[in-house]
Amino acid sequence: MSDIDFSFGDYDDSPETGDNRGEYRLTASAKVTVELESPVPDDTTVSDERTLVSRTSDLSASGIRLATSEPLTTGAILPAWVSLEEVSEPFRLMVEVVWCRPADDTGWLVGLQILESDDTAYLEWVEAVARAMSED
Repeated sequence: MSDIDFSFGDYDDSPETGDNRGEYRLTASAKVTVELESPVPDDTTVSDERTLVSRTSDLSASGIRLATSEPLTTGAILPAWVSLEEVSEPFRLMVEVVWCRPADDTGWLVGLQILESDDTAYLEWVEAVARAMSED
């Protein structure tokens, strides 16, 4: 990870009430895939899965801000996979949509809270973010 520039996010871009962040954010590129609709269990004939793929440059151990092409429902709890450039396997996480607002004429800004959940890579995610924050 030595050639990747991680720095702390220090800009105020949270919804209307100011910066509500509880911890420092990294400004690092990551691919985020959010599962919007799950496939029917045990049905191998039709795949009803629908995902949204986005990139973020603002993340922490407990949250991610995305720019998306469509709005997400506030309060929705969704599976997500986050791929950091320096880690080979994506982190499977559960996220809650905390806020969603128009960003411009073509997109939305979405705030996701990462939830601690069984059968996810939550602990590995927290450790990876802590390592990135501790490196110079």
